[in-house]
Amino acid sequence: MIQRVRRRTARAPYAAGVVLAGGSGARMGAGMNKVYLPLAGRRLVSWSLAAFGRVPEIGVLVLVARPEDSKLVDWVLDRELPDTPVEVVYGGDTRMDSELQALRRLASRVHDGTVDAILLHDAARPLVSPALIAGVLHAAREHGGAIPGLPADDIVTVAGDGHVVSGAPLDAAIRAQTPQGFLAAPLIDAYEQAAREEFVGTDTASCMERYSRVPVRWVHGDQHNFKITYPHDLTIAEQFLESSEYRT
Repeated sequence: MIQRVRRRTARAPYAAGVVLAGGSGARMGAGMNKVYLPLAGRRLVSWSLAAFGRVPEIGVLVLVARPEDSKLVDWVLDRELPDTPVEVVYGGDTRMDSELQALRRLASRVHDGTVDAILLHDAARPLVSPALIAGVLHAAREHGGAIPGLPADDIVTVAGDGHVVSGAPLDAAIRAQTPQGFLAAPLIDAYEQAAREEFVGTDTASCMERYSRVPVRWVHGDQHNFKITYPHDLTIAEQFLESSEYRT
């Protein structure tokens, strides 16, 4: 179901940004969806939306929300992002269901060639920068798919009993972030096939790995683009915002 639509003008073909705000954030213990908690003077979700709104190549911006958060969505868009066109759709029971609803919303524009690439981002990562968004988009258009991440050189393997370290740090591993970007047509095809087979992946890249042959490029992520999971994460994010020029 579409709750509201605001359109922005852009030259086609353009990219679409999808911000996922359908989680509950139970680990925050806030009694509400964490993406609507205050962060440095505005709601957490509006930081991500504003960052996407500053990227010229993003021609349409979709927010995936829960029906029960509709009043909070209206509040954010009307008071904090009045000049940022946003289309709002309701998500499903799982992350993949929510992503699929957004992709179906964009499908007609993908099929007619208006939208050529789609980036999907967790609203719980409010410190994503326009530069990182643009970098992921560029790599996705060039290679087919792209995900940002940081080297996970602090991860080691353990033996089968789960107690004995059995190997050196995994130099080739990364800690994946969002936005994850892909060429739009194969992305939609992969998600529709996943829906038919009732596959539930961990993130966008896992679905693409299973249902497409699109190569995925690693883009170096940003240490500030971390996920807000616990209350102290909000404190860290607020300190960064108050001490930097990251303002929109």
